[in-house]
Amino acid sequence: MKYIDEFRDGEVAQTIAEAIRREVQPGRRYHFMEFCGGHTHAISRYGVSDLLPDSVKMIHGPGCPVCVLPIGRVDQAIRLALEQGVTLCTYGDCLRVPASDGLSLLKAKAKGGDIRMVYSSADAVTLAQKNPDKQVVFFAIGFETTTPPTAVAIKQAAALGLKNFSVLCCHVLTPSAISSILESPEVRQWGTVPLDGFIGPAHVSTIIGSRPYEFFAEEYRKPVVIAGFEPLDVMQAIRMLIRQVNEGRAEVENEFSRAVDRNGNLKAQQLVGEVFEMRKQFEWRGLRVLPYSALRIRSQFAEFDAEKRFPLDYVPVPDNKACECGAILRGVKRPQDCKLFGTVCTPENPMGSCMVSSEGACAAHYTYGRYKDVA
Repeated sequence: MKYIDEFRDGEVAQTIAEAIRREVQPGRRYHFMEFCGGHTHAISRYGVSDLLPDSVKMIHGPGCPVCVLPIGRVDQAIRLALEQGVTLCTYGDCLRVPASDGLSLLKAKAKGGDIRMVYSSADAVTLAQKNPDKQVVFFAIGFETTTPPTAVAIKQAAALGLKNFSVLCCHVLTPSAISSILESPEVRQWGTVPLDGFIGPAHVSTIIGSRPYEFFAEEYRKPVVIAGFEPLDVMQAIRMLIRQVNEGRAEVENEFSRAVDRNGNLKAQQLVGEVFEMRKQFEWRGLRVLPYSALRIRSQFAEFDAEKRFPLDYVPVPDNKACECGAILRGVKRPQDCKLFGTVCTPENPMGSCMVSSEGACAAHYTYGRYKDVA
């Protein structure tokens, strides 16, 4: 295949669906988690679940970077804008994440905060260059995919000698989240969910490669198939997982071989390792505090660390008690299981982070799947 529409061919999808129906074993049930929010979006948008037999269930995972951002981190960004008077730059899907006191970054902007949407970390560096009398802070979020550009921005700021640029670093790591799903006792209040395998993330894997997932396949006996974001990618990955389960295998397979290899992008990995180091612990929304699950800026680049430049103590804040984002991120509940879904909580008025980003499970189901609930 060469063109993107070929990965969305309906007739081919039906062919793969028929192959899946032939391969599922009678009386056996299969539970697979698509870790990445991009896969959740693709499954909802293209109706992949409708093509699967009833014995194959897809479970949403915590792979939406906006969704796992805890309230306390958004509060830090808001305090920087409203109390420290900085120009805060961040990606657009962060702006509406609910924070404390009924605020969000967008509402803080309405209260007078200088908060700006940027398309890249480089935009924030450029803004700092053009406004030397203004402190510019880049609110950096995301998994391994968006970490290298942040590292580039910090190195660029260092090379330019910028004294008015810093980063509030909230980059998190995919393997830690998978470990939490499989074993973390801190999230047991939501219960557990049966998992037979994972669809590994696409963009993250272009950076870290397939090697890091080998531990989960070997240690937990859970097969992992890395897949692209198109519907045929996802369906083929599901078929590959079913084959592994049927054959009693637990291996890492790579459906997305056109973009991912075992070692990943070594240059990007080296760059990240030069600028960042592991945090001992970091709070995730829905997964609580996880050890060695996020990054912080190394001491060599401490002058660009907003947490060191400004008084920014981290204060954990509990989620809205009526919001089920935590359980949904863990895969224990579905968006439609939340009492707020589609009534109080909508994309226009999100009560939880899962309804904010287009990669969030609630936003995806609201956009593409809620008609099924009515039926």
